[in-house]
This record gives sequence, structure tokens and C-alpha cells, in this order.
Amino acid sequence: MATISKSLFLVVLGGSTLGLAQQPPVTLESLFHSAQQAQASGDFITAVNDYTQAAKMRPDMPAIWANLGLTQQEASNIPAAIEAFQRANRLAPSLYVPNLFLGIDYAHSGRAHQAIPFLIRAGKTNPSDAQAPLALGRAYIAAREYSQAIPELNRALDLNAKLSTAWFDLGIAQLDQVESDARTISIENKQSPFAGALYAESLGKQGRFGEAASLYKSILDSKPQPPCLHSELGFALLRDHKEADAGPAFAADRAAHPECSLALLGQARLAVDGGHADQASILLEQLRNRDPGFFACNAATILDGMPREQQSAFVAQLNNQAQDPELRQALVAAFDAEGECSAPPSDAGTPATPSRTAGAWYASGQFASCTRNLQSEPAPLSTEKLRLLAACSFFNGDNQSAARAAAAWRTREPHSLEALYWSIQANERLAFRSLARFQQLEPDSVRSHVLLGDIYQQLERFDEAQAEYQKALAVSPSDRGAMLGLASAYLSNYNAQGAMAVVQKALVRAPDDPELNLVMAQSLLDQREYAEAEPYLQKSLKAKPQMLPRIHALIGKTYAETGRTREAIEELKLGASSDEDGSVQYLLFELYRKLNDAGDAKVALARMQNIKQQREARGVKRVEDPDLSPIEPTLAPAAAP
Repeated sequence: MATISKSLFLVVLGGSTLGLAQQPPVTLESLFHSAQQAQASGDFITAVNDYTQAAKMRPDMPAIWANLGLTQQEASNIPAAIEAFQRANRLAPSLYVPNLFLGIDYAHSGRAHQAIPFLIRAGKTNPSDAQAPLALGRAYIAAREYSQAIPELNRALDLNAKLSTAWFDLGIAQLDQVESDARTISIENKQSPFAGALYAESLGKQGRFGEAASLYKSILDSKPQPPCLHSELGFALLRDHKEADAGPAFAADRAAHPECSLALLGQARLAVDGGHADQASILLEQLRNRDPGFFACNAATILDGMPREQQSAFVAQLNNQAQDPELRQALVAAFDAEGECSAPPSDAGTPATPSRTAGAWYASGQFASCTRNLQSEPAPLSTEKLRLLAACSFFNGDNQSAARAAAAWRTREPHSLEALYWSIQANERLAFRSLARFQQLEPDSVRSHVLLGDIYQQLERFDEAQAEYQKALAVSPSDRGAMLGLASAYLSNYNAQGAMAVVQKALVRAPDDPELNLVMAQSLLDQREYAEAEPYLQKSLKAKPQMLPRIHALIGKTYAETGRTREAIEELKLGASSDEDGSVQYLLFELYRKLNDAGDAKVALARMQNIKQQREARGVKRVEDPDLSPIEPTLAPAAAP
């Protein structure tokens, strides 16, 4: 039977009739037709075979290789697809499809830098397709070049504003830029007033208003400093129920810094609290007439900390007091926006006049006119004008312009802490706007719930974070981001057992995931299971570079608890930059004493005391730390090991 079948096969290929119907010759056109039909029906294996045969007939045709690559891509044979796209690209370097998919495939395989040139070429070849800038933005994110990713993702959204995944990626890139800038400002000068103001603001978002107020007070006399520090202090005091102290803070800014519109807003809030809704209405109308953009971005701040019943009564009073219907509408819009802030129409506010400088507009709190004045000037702007543009556009709600001005300023002055400050402020606002837009487009998606969980976790609202992660897992039980988030929330909420149960399931699918291993290690360390934690800590060393000092500190703690003193010291030294409370230096102090090394012990003790003094100067709550002795340590030599 085998012999007969082989003979028949050869006869058919030879074209002999021998009583059989004449078979049509295989042509390039017939192969293309067959491949297209197979693709349409989802039969990618047949399509791959047809295009492979076509490529053998005409290996010089780039379109054949491009189509072969596409079908191999659809058949999930990525290595073969890359090879086909490479052949097409060598024959015709400007073809869109090979460039696009080579970029996508290289990025997915961890070769982001290799992907970027192909995606740039794809975008130039077909500037009307959102997929190229979307893929390029993602490649830049993978390469940690966030300032390059953001404009590409914005370009994708200009082409397709309903591309939800682009909104998500843009928000993540903007948050990554904020994280990168915050890390830089910490390295450049952690004690600067700009770093201090950002930290105080984050404390306020966590509800730690007393600490925020103490930190603001500590930097009031610093020069240079962020704008409106007294008013920021005033709002922190208000939220800490110290209204009597808030009034002088707002008055100080109005006297020394008339451009500080936040002081007007603070005094309006004090008027409300004092039962003077008519006075509050006058101040709010004055604020809106100054700059509608600032009003839209900040008016809702007046409600912060008010009970819901008081908020409703206040809004009703303002509606009765305000004579201007536009003010009432603007108030409702600002309150409904819930902090989302974007620039008003370009004709809003007082028109700019050539007789006034941008600095004069800024000094009068008319930020839209200041922004338009500067944007009408020929490029490039001086450093001082970029500084002014960053502030004016941010206060006016034009966060895109603020971020661009800060980026240009940093190009001129890479170590400017003030430029970093404005970059962080603008990109944080932009990120929340992007992610809010994503949630509007995908309100019940897994990513949306994970995103909300991450935000709640940053705000230390762990129960709400857990609820969001659980919603995500109800839809996709094995989602890595939801499992990592839930485990982290459990751990932060003092539920190490819950964290371990979640991570154990996740590690079955991804045993080498560094972040999952880190959460498992921390859960074990919380239960003082040091030897069991060690292998997980070793795997976590492949995490992001910014996480490594903390991991080394944990490894040092593990080595110390398991009797490896010298190895512990080396790890703790690598982790010293993560020491926020002095515990790393105190452990070093103890280990040096154990080795009878009085000199290094004295240095470690001095460093620990310095860290504690800096924390107390910033107003950080004193919390008992299990790694710190409640008794002041001495330098008496310890017993020999």
C-alpha cells in the first residue's frame, strides 16, 4: 500500500492524467488565494504552509515574507515570525508591517532597546496608525525612558482617543516618571525644601496631618522654596483641627505672596467654618475672576475634611449667596470633578496684554495670562522663563505645558530640584487624569480594579485595597498583578498568613518572580522564620534597582539572626540607603559591638542618631520599632561571639 500511495503522489505532482482529472498548476496567485482563505477561517497552519511555499517560489518578494510573518505571529510561532519579518525588512526596510511587528516582538521578548528603531521607522512610514506610537511608547516604558514614552502615547491617543489601553499605559508612564523624579530628588538632596514639601503633601494624603504640618513648619524659612508653603501649612492645620493656627498661616501668604491664590481659598474655608458664607462667596468669586483654571483645579479643596452634611449645607448656602450664576456653575463643576484638573479653554481668564510681563501676571495670580504670554515668546525660553512657565501653567491647570517646561528646564539644569518638583507635580496630575479616563472606558476590567487597589494601598487604605484586588481575582483568578497587590495589602495590614496563602498560589505559576518572592520573604520574616525566608530573598534580588537596598537590608537582618555576622554587615552596608528609621544602622552598631569593633560601632550609632533626629525634625511620629532598643545604647564592648 505504501508503494502504491507513493507512486500516485508522484504522478499527481508530475501532472500525468492516467485516468485522473487534470490538477491546476500551483501558482503564486493560487497560493496567495489559498493562504488568504485559510487566514479568514482561522486556519493559520495552512496559511503558513502556503506562504512558505510562495516564499520558496519568490524569495525576493518582501510582501510574501511579511505575510508569512503575520500568519506565523497569529499561529503563536514568534521566533519564526521574527525571522520572516527580518527577511522582509532586509528586502524593503521601509515596509510598515515588518517594522511594526519586529518592534512589538523584540519588546515582548525583553529587547526594548532593539525594538525602538523599528517602531520609530514604522511610525514614520504610517503616521496615521495609532499602533506604532502605542507600541513605541510601551517599548520606551520597558527601557525606562519615561520622558520618551509619554509623547508617543499621547500621539497614539491623538489618533484614537478611545484606545483604553493607551490611556492606561500613559498613566503608568506618567507615574513611573513621578517615581523616577522622586528617586532623583531624594538622591540629589533629600533634605531640600522641595523634597520636604512633596513628602509633606504625601503625608497629608495619608491623613497624617500633624506630621505634614510639622514638616511644613520646618521648611518655612528655606530659600529657595516651593510657592504657598504657609498656605499648605494652613490646610494641614485645618485638617488637624487646629483652625486657630491656620488663620495666621493664610494671612502670612497673602501679605508676603499676593500671587498665592491658595491663601484666598484657605480664608474662604475659614469663613465657612465661622458661619460666614457671604464672605466665603466673595472670596471665591474673587478667586475665580483671578484665574478660572486655578479655581477649577483647587476649589474642591475647600471641602476637604468636611462631613458630608456640612458640605451639602455649605454648597446650598453658596448657591443662595452667590449672585453670579456662572460662579454657581463653576463651583458645581469643580466639586464634581473630584480633583481631576485640566486647563480651561484658551480664551478663559483675563486676556494677555503686551504692556504686562509674564512675571507681572504671575504676581497678580493671573496664571492663564502668564502662560499665554510666555508661550507667545519665541523659543527657546530662558531658564528663568521656563521656571515661570512651569509654575503658571501648573496653577492654571495646563499640566501638559507644566511638564514640558519642567523637562526643558531639566535639560538646561539636570540637577535642578525645583524643575524636578514641578515635573513631579504636573505628571502626578496627568497620571490620575489618564488613569481616570482609562477607568471610564473600562470600568469593570481587571486592570481597573488592580489600579484602584494600588491607589488605595498607596493611601494606606488597606481594607479598600483588598476589596478591589479581590474583585479583580473574581474575574481573573490567576492575574499576577491582583495577586501581588492582594498579598502586599495583607502584609501591610498585619496579615502575614493571608499574604503567604496568596503568594504561594502565584508562585506556582511564576516561581522566579522577584516581587512575589519578596512578599513571601517579608511574610516569613514577620513570623521570624529567617532561614525559610532566605531563598525567597535571594530570588528577589532580580527586582527593580530601586528595591535592591531594602532587599539587601532584609538579607542582612536574616544573616544576623542566623549567626553570620560578617556577611550580615556587608549586606546591611549595601542596604544602608533604605534606612528610613535608623534600624539598619542600629543593627550594624550591634554587630560591630559583637565583633569588638568599637570604631565602626561608634560611626553606626552616630548615623542612627542622625537619622532619628532628621525624622523628628520632619515631624515623623515616634513609633516603637522592634529593631530599636527602647534604652539608649552605649559603646561598652559586647561579649565575644
